[in-house]
Amino acid sequence: MSDKLKQIIKKQNQKDTNQEHVDNVVQLVGFVIGDEEYAVPILSIQEIIKPFPWTRVPQVPKYVVGVFNMRGAVIPLIDLRLKFGLSPKKHNEETRFIVMRDGDDVAGFVIDRLTMAIRIKKSNIGPAPDTASGDNTVIDGVGKQEDRIITILKVKKLLQRDF
Repeated sequence: MSDKLKQIIKKQNQKDTNQEHVDNVVQLVGFVIGDEEYAVPILSIQEIIKPFPWTRVPQVPKYVVGVFNMRGAVIPLIDLRLKFGLSPKKHNEETRFIVMRDGDDVAGFVIDRLTMAIRIKKSNIGPAPDTASGDNTVIDGVGKQEDRIITILKVKKLLQRDF
């Protein structure tokens, strides 16, 4: 687990010890792709790492930029900018790879930048918009905070192999 992720989890654990309150709160990690903020459940994240070299793979969709080796496991690397239909962007000092896991499914995702650990009350999370509803969407819901709206993604759907 990366140091950044450990810090986020430690900070979250220090903030709230009241179990009833914790049960009504969803803990997420936020990140930016293009101009939009997204989030995934904190427990689905295996690691957050700075970009490093990967190997390109032929005959895969353009958003699958390649694979990388993480402690002996070969993991696909997916650029979320390309998957979401945005133009490619050169990696910079804020670019990160987020390695997500759901059961045996694991993949790395390129994000533009990490934002913060987010705690949203379950009552402040609405369903996916009508235009993105159904089993085929990667949107799990929309979290509302005072000053912003955060799109919560389905990790299981992000990890689904369609290549």
